[in-house]
Amino acid sequence: MFESSAADGQQKPTSRVQRRGQERRRAILDAAEALLTEQGYEAATLKAVGDRAGIPTASMYHYFPDRHRVEAELLRRHMSELDALIAAVLDKPRAQTLREAVDVMTDLLLDYFRAHPSCAELWFKGRHESLAELVHAFDEAQAERLWLHIIDRGLASADTPLLAVQLSFEVGNRLFDVAFSRTPEGDEATIDEARRLITAYLESYA
Repeated sequence: MFESSAADGQQKPTSRVQRRGQERRRAILDAAEALLTEQGYEAATLKAVGDRAGIPTASMYHYFPDRHRVEAELLRRHMSELDALIAAVLDKPRAQTLREAVDVMTDLLLDYFRAHPSCAELWFKGRHESLAELVHAFDEAQAERLWLHIIDRGLASADTPLLAVQLSFEVGNRLFDVAFSRTPEGDEATIDEARRLITAYLESYA
């Protein structure tokens, strides 16, 4: 009985410390998201994020060693949401043609970036290597998912190479970058050109 009580007494402070740490990390990420949304990438320095979260700069380094770790963690959070959205769309397919499949994916990404400006800021303006690696890995995974989908649904030729869809994501990423550099909402004309270019390229394998 005594040993159990003593053990409990030792665990509770640790649990409180862990909870406090989790709450502070969440506050930092929320503050970074707010700054990215309101003021853009350049404004979201580690000090500015700490000030927004009410955490002294010196204490910030206990949770994140630099701003790029904050950005990577926040981008992973967005990618997790995007991954779930893409999975849901492909699990209940409505596209009847390859063009429609391209439109579904394009619309989903465009809607998400417009609804989450912080994600667009990180995706297109965060040029740090860690963010570029995350975007590349995400695109590779989603390209394979879309490739399997369009072949299984008969929307593309069975011999369409995975590389073609991977390159389509690379091109789409670049054109989205151009679109969001032209207007905060993503220039519609540029997005439409991306749809045409990617569709025409993939249809060339039909």
